[in-house]
Amino acid sequence: MTTAPLFLIDALPAEGIAVLDGAEGRHAATVRRIRVGEVVQLADGVGGLARGVVDGVGRDRVDVRITGRRAFPAPAPRVLLAQALVKGDRGELAVELATESGVDGVLPWRAARCVARWEDGPRGDKALARWRSTAREAAKQARRPWLPVVEDPVATPALVRRVADVALTLVLHEAANDPLSAVELPADGDLLLVVGPEGGITDDELGALVAAGARPVRLGPEVLRASTAAAVALGALGVLTGRWDPLHTG
Repeated sequence: MTTAPLFLIDALPAEGIAVLDGAEGRHAATVRRIRVGEVVQLADGVGGLARGVVDGVGRDRVDVRITGRRAFPAPAPRVLLAQALVKGDRGELAVELATESGVDGVLPWRAARCVARWEDGPRGDKALARWRSTAREAAKQARRPWLPVVEDPVATPALVRRVADVALTLVLHEAANDPLSAVELPADGDLLLVVGPEGGITDDELGALVAAGARPVRLGPEVLRASTAAAVALGALGVLTGRWDPLHTG
């Protein structure tokens, strides 16, 4: 039995008819070919999830009769990913996998050894828009009631300042002495996960992060790609914390 498809909507009505229009309505009606009588799910991206039956379909519009609604709390702890920019579509792959693995927010990081630069201007804006679109579509694919926020890109000094704002910062590093499983993880608050570029995190970057309170950790003996490391770490964090408890996952 397949899970009902999920579509994003700005605001969920408590009852009655919810209208999917615009790009989301066009996608539901034209691309997914949703038909009257089908069961669908609607999410507002901030924990609200509704189930309903399609009551009407137009060219770029789908009317959904709400049959049930539920509010999901945010996972605890929340995981924010500082993902170093990766060249080509591997950056979008990193965002897709992290979103499907439950990440709560993404900070594109302009690390020193990034090949992709994302300079200010149209090209950088287009790259950021692709990451945001990827997160949105991956959240729908994963049937997530919470949509991760992809922030504006940050340079290393700004990333270092974020360390003071979170409960714990973990830097994935192949030379770290401590495995992730040995770290005492917070039960709530924000956990910042830092993933470097393919060329690695520089000594200066690592030193600045550690001086601010970050802790280097490793996942295992293998060296992972920059595009897959976050997803593996998020899977481990789901097991080691309460993030995958039924209360949060439905």
